[in-house]
Amino acid sequence: MEDGTLCVHAEGEHAALEELVSWLRSTAPHDSVSDEPARVEGHEQFAIRGQPAGVFVVQEHQATAHHFDVRLQVEGVMRSWAVPKGPSMDPAVKRLALEVEDHSLTHNEFEGRTGGGAVIVWDRGHYEQGGRVPWPEALERGHAVFVLHGNKLRGGFALQRTRGGEKPQWLLLKRRDASARPGSDVVTEHPESVKSGQTLEALLAANPHQP
Repeated sequence: MEDGTLCVHAEGEHAALEELVSWLRSTAPHDSVSDEPARVEGHEQFAIRGQPAGVFVVQEHQATAHHFDVRLQVEGVMRSWAVPKGPSMDPAVKRLALEVEDHSLTHNEFEGRTGGGAVIVWDRGHYEQGGRVPWPEALERGHAVFVLHGNKLRGGFALQRTRGGEKPQWLLLKRRDASARPGSDVVTEHPESVKSGQTLEALLAANPHQP
């Protein structure tokens, strides 16, 4: 914090949080640790309220391997991650997300055949950037929180980098908020395009020989 104190936002089971607070009090000077319950609701769980950031799109893509491309508008381009199993609205689910090359905003509308594969616009909308660290610095540091306002994906999410290098790996997680749907599988429940209403499977079947 600006005054030099350390502020921690912790989420978990009540007993575990009590144990954490007790340990901090046992190792810190007398009366130097205070705790305060936080409302976990939408982007209010983040350190600051969300900042309007632009658009997002999720394109389901059948190429060499089937995956979902999650793209967030950052400084005029779409920062992109390939998510093999697709996003989830279940906070207990952690999805592998492979960072890929940036795309232009014009690519957000693309839907159709791509060689032997195809693409549909699975979800889209606008989003807010959250957290104390401004974007794109948060992404460079490897932890970014944000709030999606889409047709299928809504509420708080986080991207956590787990491996750097030439092919960075991340985890895409749904935050525990009012929009969370424990036990759900939004990819299976809503396979249709938000642009055309057709599914990727139907698009591929309709033009099986199209190059």
